[in-house]
Amino acid sequence: MKKYGKRLRLSEEEVEMVYENRAESTTNFNGNTALDIHLSQRGIPKKDVVSVKHWQSANGEYRFSIVTKEDVNADTDSVITKLKDFIEQHSPEYTPVKRKTAENSHLLVVNPADIHIGKYANASETGDGYDVETACMRVLEGLQGLIDKSKGFDIEKVLFCIGNDVLHIDNVYGATTKGTYQDTDGKWWEHFEVGLALYVKCVEMLRQIAPVDVVHSMSNHDYQSGFHLAHALKSWFRKDEEISFDISVTHRKYYKYGSSLIGLEHGDGAKMDNLPLLMAQEKPEMWSQTKYRYWYLHHIHHKVKHKWRDAKDFIGVTVEYMRSPSGTDSWHNRKGFTGVPKAVEGFIHERNSGQVARLVHYF
Repeated sequence: MKKYGKRLRLSEEEVEMVYENRAESTTNFNGNTALDIHLSQRGIPKKDVVSVKHWQSANGEYRFSIVTKEDVNADTDSVITKLKDFIEQHSPEYTPVKRKTAENSHLLVVNPADIHIGKYANASETGDGYDVETACMRVLEGLQGLIDKSKGFDIEKVLFCIGNDVLHIDNVYGATTKGTYQDTDGKWWEHFEVGLALYVKCVEMLRQIAPVDVVHSMSNHDYQSGFHLAHALKSWFRKDEEISFDISVTHRKYYKYGSSLIGLEHGDGAKMDNLPLLMAQEKPEMWSQTKYRYWYLHHIHHKVKHKWRDAKDFIGVTVEYMRSPSGTDSWHNRKGFTGVPKAVEGFIHERNSGQVARLVHYF
């Protein structure tokens, strides 16, 4: 039987001394500057640090778990109040748009995937600069490009796909939902306000064409803040009867148009090979009513396309990943994930014939 040394116990005075001195200082007495660098990169003042846990990863890199003072809640509350007042003061009365009656029925699918508002990339390092302004300009330029390319079709309905890492980070520490630190341009609350303004502009552009159905996909970079952004957008257009929203927390969303069944998911959830049968299992009635079925996925920023066929050689389900307009940041550049075309994509679905056109605007 293994024997252990004598267990040491602290006296009451020693315990009290530990409590008195705990977290009063985070000075690196041994000269190790890793913590200082970690705090500096994330904009965390050392005086706000309450406690620190640290360890080393398998490759020797330092990892820290930081707990700060709760005064960040005051900033959060003020931002929420400001946003609430902003929405309440600007809730325009949207009147129905007079449009030419469509002779042929088409659905315009607009899918600006993985915008990553707040991502920062320095062109001198990555060869592809990216910031908040670039993100917004690309989306608006791409959206106008898709609208121009769709003018040869009679559009009776627009499906606007939102979410999918529209925001680059999900907390005040510049990290994703799971805590992965990101290089960012600006503050988290600025990203939220810019994202809302961008989406409002997009919907206002699209509603000039046809009534708009907005569908939100939960995603890994902004699982919470993207969900909140979708609900803020719905509040903005609450007086517009021509705009509908499907913005529930459900990870997989489904949309039926004529003979087409469209599944939307970020792409980080169920395995791709399982998606066709998941569609049939989760929406059996929609499945039985449609002939052409599609999954539009995101997450990986580049084009992948797969088809499943049935015994009669009719198209069963097409699974397709969307390209992204976002630039390549420092980490992806170092890993060699470069050279992927930057684009905003859309599709035209005819009511009886499924997807009949693909629209792409490159940058």
